[in-house]
Amino acid sequence: MKKSTRIILSVLIGTALTAVSYYFMLPPINLQSTGFWLYLLMVICFYALPLGVIKNIPGVKNGHAVKPKFNKIFIIIAAIPVAVLVLGGVISSSFFNAQKYAAVIEVKESNFAEDMPEADVVTNISLMDTASASILGNRTLGALSDVVSQYDLSEDYNQINYRGTPKKVANLEYVDIFRWFNNMEQGIPGYVMVDPVNNNAEYVKLDQPMKYVDSGYLTDDLMRKLRFSYPTKIFSSVNFEINDEGQPFYIVSCMAPRVGLFGAMDVSEVIIFNPCDGSSEIHPVSEAPAWLDNVYDGYLACEKYDWYGTLSGGFWNSVFGQKNCKQTTEDFGYIVIGDDVWYFTGVTSVTSDESNIGFIISNARTGEYKYYPVIGAEEYSAMGAAEGKVQEKGYVASFPSLINVAGQPTYIMVLKDQNGLVVLYALVNVETHNIVATGDDQREAKEAYLELLLERGVITPEEKPEVETKSAEITIADVRLATVGGETVVYITAEDGIVYKGQLALDETLILLRAGDSVVVTYEETQHEKIRLVSVWTQSTP
Repeated sequence: MKKSTRIILSVLIGTALTAVSYYFMLPPINLQSTGFWLYLLMVICFYALPLGVIKNIPGVKNGHAVKPKFNKIFIIIAAIPVAVLVLGGVISSSFFNAQKYAAVIEVKESNFAEDMPEADVVTNISLMDTASASILGNRTLGALSDVVSQYDLSEDYNQINYRGTPKKVANLEYVDIFRWFNNMEQGIPGYVMVDPVNNNAEYVKLDQPMKYVDSGYLTDDLMRKLRFSYPTKIFSSVNFEINDEGQPFYIVSCMAPRVGLFGAMDVSEVIIFNPCDGSSEIHPVSEAPAWLDNVYDGYLACEKYDWYGTLSGGFWNSVFGQKNCKQTTEDFGYIVIGDDVWYFTGVTSVTSDESNIGFIISNARTGEYKYYPVIGAEEYSAMGAAEGKVQEKGYVASFPSLINVAGQPTYIMVLKDQNGLVVLYALVNVETHNIVATGDDQREAKEAYLELLLERGVITPEEKPEVETKSAEITIADVRLATVGGETVVYITAEDGIVYKGQLALDETLILLRAGDSVVVTYEETQHEKIRLVSVWTQSTP
């Protein structure tokens, strides 16, 4: 083969390999991306190998060993991206830039009681984890035979604030390439929205289906559409959300280094992508619209605080002395404050992780941080305490969140059965994690928790918050007793079908009630429409 022909053929092969690899790998064309330099190194190899970077193939010829000879020009060219990756990584590392890493965020100390006022029922916290949300979502989807046969539900349930309340949303996705091929003209017809407070889910059918999704292929692939629209952007998290009108969007966080060439990657811009028509808009992170919820990823939020907590005293202090070094715990929860979703996690000392020295919340849209110096048990200890309260049941606790009960920082969480369904609510005192109360709903668990605080002398009767109650005159149809979590509970069914429940330990006169008795009940509403929690009973007529 002539040299000119070999060169032309080699260039064609290299170009074809480069184009195909770019179509499937989708690297950003950005000098501040390590992925770009790795891709560039691969492209150099695509061109170098056909052109003869190795002049001699190693082996044996005429009884003599043949050593390979390398084309020095391509070796030099290939060394460029390698050098950039190595040198760029070194000069961008925390070893040389500890203070810059620590200064990526600002953390202000806040007042726990002021920022988190006490509420009768917690409606701003997602107590349900993704696994439980997935169970509810799949059950809802399973009832739709025409949908479940062609689509599956995404495993990524994203936490959002929908009209002032926490929700988890997940879009439908193609099961495989064959289902995509059969349904690509129809697109993705809808999504599932889970209410993590009331433990229910609903399927929302879209007027205009989604065309560009993560489970699509070729031109329908979400990341391919994004890459061709924004070839230089470094994509990070991609989250499915809906606005207050229920319209679906993908929120795409774009990254940029805050230190050196590659160091301290942080969100700089956000893309709002419409998967129905493929339109999009990009905003600086400081100008992100208020309805967005997931601009900053929870793991990134924790990582940035760890930079702040461990590197503020310098790199060597973070390795050896570790004076005043602190870090986040292993997981995080969610809370809705105002119109925003915030991440919540505990903060522990690097030298000891058996207890928390405080807590942080981080705004998922703006990246703002607040620190609360609340000392007490770390989250996993509290989860263990809640599980131990009903250990004979084998229930598993979800990751907790933090609420204010009578001025006491308190963990709240749900307990799940072996099927992953929420069966109980639990409250655990942060400072004294052996104060644990459970209940079928939040009100019941909170009432039991307040009684424990009173018994232990943690609060006085005057500090116990007043509970709004109502009264009704009923005729009893049935009375039953049951043991729940080691406590005797009395269930009284009225003739209208409403069930009233009370704890025998709090009012022993409940044992005297019989079917046919007419009584006046004082009760408080619960999350269950047909079940009410009794606080006081007064017999009206024997």
